[in-house]
Amino acid sequence: MTDHVDALLGADGPFAREVPGFVPRDVQQAMAVAVASAIDERHALIAEAGTGTGKTFAYLVPALLSGKRVIVSTGTKALQDQLFHRDLPRVRSVLGARL
Repeated sequence: MTDHVDALLGADGPFAREVPGFVPRDVQQAMAVAVASAIDERHALIAEAGTGTGKTFAYLVPALLSGKRVIVSTGTKALQDQLFHRDLPRVRSVLGARL
């Protein structure tokens, strides 16, 4: 999974084509690879990144592609609602046939 997760979030990937306003970010792609690696190798990962770096897509893409159960903890109820009602459906829609 780690060999293509960064391409999905790249300039020529489906997110750039299908999500209005999506901007590919190197740090987002690197975090997605780290998350995918942690899932593949069954090890823990602690990742920190600033506002606007694309953390949500960076963990959702590999988490959904893995087909495994994951736990996501958000800092506020508003972020939980945003994740569940906006970000998760958007990522699932873009990944479509890959799920």
